[in-house]
Amino acid sequence: MNKIILIGLTVVCLVGFGIRVEAEEKPEEEAQDEKAPAVLERPIYVPVKPAFVVNYGGPGKLKYLKLEISLRVKDTSASNATRHHMPLIRDYLVKVFSRQMDEDIDTQQGKEQLRVSALEGVQNLLMEEDGEQGVTNLLFNSFVMQR
Repeated sequence: MNKIILIGLTVVCLVGFGIRVEAEEKPEEEAQDEKAPAVLERPIYVPVKPAFVVNYGGPGKLKYLKLEISLRVKDTSASNATRHHMPLIRDYLVKVFSRQMDEDIDTQQGKEQLRVSALEGVQNLLMEEDGEQGVTNLLFNSFVMQR
């Protein structure tokens, strides 16, 4: 009889200990889940179509730039705002590209400076129109110069 009681108490203790250990492990697992980084929304690329074909370089021989551009926006709301204001964006970019000179865009550094300048202008334009700056990058998909 003592053996049965002893075995019963041992089983009860082991089950109780197992439940206690399992209860202590759950908060650690939940804490790990809380520490996991939040899933970020993937950026959206908005093509600026059709490609830009502009004269540049001032008086004299006609020179052309052909540029294909995409705008990287942070979310769907910014994508919608960008598409809505596309006529303003295109107008601004045509003016920026048309006033370039050979020496401004001959080098890689000059092209990068043009890209950054165009990006900042688009961001400022959207900030004025919507109070939000959803465009995070401007990408040249194609950059062709004809002199």
